[in-house]
Amino acid sequence: MKKLKIAMLLFAILTLQQLAAQHTNIIISNSSYPEEPTIYIDPNNTNRIIAGANINNLFYSDDGGFSWQVKKLYSSSFGVAGDPMVIVDEAGHYYYFHLSSPPNGSWLDRIVCQKSTDGGVTWNQGSFMGLNGDKDQDKQWVDIDRNNGNIYATWTQFDVYGSSISEYRSNILFSKSTDGGESWSQALRINEVDGNCIDSVETVEGAVPAVGPNGEIYVSWAGPLGLVFDRSLDQGETWLENDIFVSDFPGGWDYDIPGIQRCNGLPITVCDLSGGPDHGTIYINWTDQRNGTDDTDVWLVKSTDGGDTWSEPIRVNDDPPGRQQFFTWMTVDQVTGHLHFVFYDRRNYDDTNTDVYMASSTDGGETISNYKISEEPFVPIANIFFGDYNNISAVNNVIRPIWTRLNNGQLSVWTAIIDTTLTGIGKHPEPAIPFALNQNYPNPFSATTHFSFKLRSPATVSLKVIDLFGRQIACLINRERLSSGMYLEHFDARKYNLAPGVYYFSLTGDNLNQVRKMVVE
Repeated sequence: MKKLKIAMLLFAILTLQQLAAQHTNIIISNSSYPEEPTIYIDPNNTNRIIAGANINNLFYSDDGGFSWQVKKLYSSSFGVAGDPMVIVDEAGHYYYFHLSSPPNGSWLDRIVCQKSTDGGVTWNQGSFMGLNGDKDQDKQWVDIDRNNGNIYATWTQFDVYGSSISEYRSNILFSKSTDGGESWSQALRINEVDGNCIDSVETVEGAVPAVGPNGEIYVSWAGPLGLVFDRSLDQGETWLENDIFVSDFPGGWDYDIPGIQRCNGLPITVCDLSGGPDHGTIYINWTDQRNGTDDTDVWLVKSTDGGDTWSEPIRVNDDPPGRQQFFTWMTVDQVTGHLHFVFYDRRNYDDTNTDVYMASSTDGGETISNYKISEEPFVPIANIFFGDYNNISAVNNVIRPIWTRLNNGQLSVWTAIIDTTLTGIGKHPEPAIPFALNQNYPNPFSATTHFSFKLRSPATVSLKVIDLFGRQIACLINRERLSSGMYLEHFDARKYNLAPGVYYFSLTGDNLNQVRKMVVE
């Protein structure tokens, strides 16, 4: 009987682990070695999502993240040098912020804002902020005040990026736009204590602004003093004379992770504007190695008094000590007030195999649930750069993380369709996955593409390519009995002499009959 109980317990644990991973993974792109991804859901239409990745990769979806258009951002006369960040305003306009590489100027001499008013199809030349001679402007982030449309940006200015000369310093700057990104205010230094320019633990970095319930602007960053906080109560005109200490940062924000070329634990600041029980609470999320270099953890602190005082650090990852969790990002769902985190996680391995996990809290961080969202682990290689961050966006229980993974030496960026019916989060959970057949990738394509589909239970299925008249062109799977899980099939149009045009692929079988369009160029 005892052995039976143990077996049943192990079966239950394994079942829960399987359930925790049942979130359909969608590849967004694997072209141009994309990394350092960013994503944002339109708050007024959750089917509209914009994303980006280094250096000038642009992606957008009109079906909630199930399929993606892939483009390049070429239009800025100031050049594009990475650190992408995207956001959507109340009018549905898209913004893409990035570093500069102008033909007539110096590399990283300003922060650039490009705008699209047609859903990402076309982009303007861009405006800029922070131009200050040949000083380097780096690692920007922005937030929008939904009440007045103001856009607030913070970033790090280096006197000389990467210099070890003590006279060269780093500072946190602020600028705002009151006209939809057409122009920007003169950059203002907001930090009390500066840092060096090495781009390491003694450098001030990680400034992510967050708008408060009455138009306040909150921001934190890491540097020589650890984790500090600042605020403005007048739309960025004035800031605190003395930065508020939040937490120590044992080991600093720049640390080593096996297999990762460069890793940081820089903070992310958000504020709850949901109108719920935690309305107005400010949260800061980061990672550090206070528990040892082989035990990097994800942390959260919060303030309920506008940033005057802060809680003790709350450990977000819930695994036993001794494993690595890193590259965290956090968002707050401004409809529900729920917190959502995404991070890389090695709790299941004794090596560098890496999963992607999320964590969520429905009670202001008092209790936090962890769940795996990646369908397969990957192994990073130290000589392949992964960027400095992943990202996540959430609106009314529609949750879309974004991350970088490596497979056979090829970088790619992915999202997941988070099924809240499996996580227990959300009073009004997102419906179950509406279809098992994903959009082919890439699409359009000229030679080869991939079809992926997911079965929730075993089924006998067929996967076919058909023309506009329903005539079969190819049969990749012919009435095969398949187990539940994710499947990927390669298709080479050249093998079938397909002319450019519109075609379809279908998945049929036990209670399945789904068709999607594809374009051969």
